[in-house]
Amino acid sequence: MENTVSAAKNAQNLPPSIASELAQLREENGRLKQRVAWFERQVFGQKSEKRSVENPHQGSLLGSTVKTKPVAEDKVRVSYLRGKAKKRRPGDCATDAGLRFSEDVPVEIVKVTPPELSGDDADQYEVIDTKVSHKLAQRPASYVVLQYEIPVFKRKDALTTGGNSSALVTTAMPDQVFDGSIADVSVLVGLLVDKFCYHLPLHRQHQRMAQAGVTLARSTLTNWIRRSIELLRPVVEAQLQHVLHSKILAMDETPIKAGKKHKGKMQQAYFWPIYGDDHEVVFTFSNSRARKHIEQVIGKSFEGTLLTDGYAAYARYAQQSEGVTHAQCWVHTRRKLIEAEESDPEAVSEALEMIARLYQVEKHIRIQSLQSEDKRQCRLNSSKPVVDEFFAWCTAQCHRVELTPTHPLSKALRYALNREQALRVFLEDPDLPMDTNHLEREIRPVPLGRRNWLFCWTELGAEHVGIIQSLISTCKLQGVNPHAYLTDVLQRVAIHPSSRVTELTPRVWRERYAGNPMKSVLDRSTPLCQLDAPQRSHYAH
Repeated sequence: MENTVSAAKNAQNLPPSIASELAQLREENGRLKQRVAWFERQVFGQKSEKRSVENPHQGSLLGSTVKTKPVAEDKVRVSYLRGKAKKRRPGDCATDAGLRFSEDVPVEIVKVTPPELSGDDADQYEVIDTKVSHKLAQRPASYVVLQYEIPVFKRKDALTTGGNSSALVTTAMPDQVFDGSIADVSVLVGLLVDKFCYHLPLHRQHQRMAQAGVTLARSTLTNWIRRSIELLRPVVEAQLQHVLHSKILAMDETPIKAGKKHKGKMQQAYFWPIYGDDHEVVFTFSNSRARKHIEQVIGKSFEGTLLTDGYAAYARYAQQSEGVTHAQCWVHTRRKLIEAEESDPEAVSEALEMIARLYQVEKHIRIQSLQSEDKRQCRLNSSKPVVDEFFAWCTAQCHRVELTPTHPLSKALRYALNREQALRVFLEDPDLPMDTNHLEREIRPVPLGRRNWLFCWTELGAEHVGIIQSLISTCKLQGVNPHAYLTDVLQRVAIHPSSRVTELTPRVWRERYAGNPMKSVLDRSTPLCQLDAPQRSHYAH
């Protein structure tokens, strides 16, 4: 404390130019400390932004507590044996040990023969019951070579009927995804799902194939993935058209390295995911973060509410587009306040408490299953007073003398006040969520995959990532198994009418084809050669 006072006195005795430079250095030092603290929080800090809300006006259901003095009692040591009860298991447990599995999981029976039943006196024993237990097992990733044996034949009565005895007849190969390719649909889907759903890069899949005894060039795997995704491009384009007809669009952007900028440097590009009303998401790609991409994708035909973060390009697009209302995400506003928490914890805690009350109202709406006008009235009655209080508090804080323009709390306050109108939109629209969390959850697979495959060598490769990620993420949102969906669509897309391509999007596919999807040869319970003609045509097409 004495050192601080003496430093302040010394600063007063300095010439004005040096004192001004010293003040600037101290301010810069404070900003650098805040930046270092931010990086430390990103690496070591708490990731969750949730805050517990305590109501000081709520009393205990048991009334006020009364402390009583303990009464001395005579204690006697008693010993006894206690049995061990079975654990209570949920109703869907297949075994008493708690193992749950569906009918799709194959079960192999392992018969255990005791020595007594295989010895010389085995006939002296009688089996009265069988004890059954289950264990979960795993085989290493395995590959199967399908050997198609297609008969070549000719008619025996060719000479007697005047035909050519040397005319040989054979049947065509069942339709494949790629004509003349050695890849079955099962291996194509396995490559796609492993890379884009479970984030296993191709070089690791290539190593796994080599360990299993399969010799292929890695470029062959890349080519299979590229051609497979190109087949799916019309499906994603149809899905995007349906998403753009939504009343509420949520949009964001996330970076991706795509294309070579110069030697040793990759080009910075972006995915722009769009989330629609029917729980569909499309990852559009652009090599820039400019507003031009928003105008190209959404265009002038969209009329509704655009829910985004605080990036200024969205606001400028909404201002220049008729019929578009811009709404802001409250989570991004809260995030700015959390970044200023260390600089002014008391003030930030007050702001976070008000935002937490807004989310308590949203929780009440979900629990009560309120819809439409009831939901709107609940927000107006409960959330609007809190929103008014929050912005009044922000305005009052801006008049604090000690808050400099570069103070983290000042930046957070300006962020909120500049977007006040957009942050209030959710109060009047019951269908509009308060934040873009539902979209950010779907963005998460992109950075997860990016940690594994690092970058896209070309911009076309980045487009392909967006196409397949759009379908896999939408499958998860629709409750569709991505493996079963891709296995069906990759076989169906070549024979499906282009005018009905919307039927192949996960949302519609779930209703039309999920009950009887096309499967690979490995997944069919009956071999192709044992099917009659109509069934064989169904699986082949």
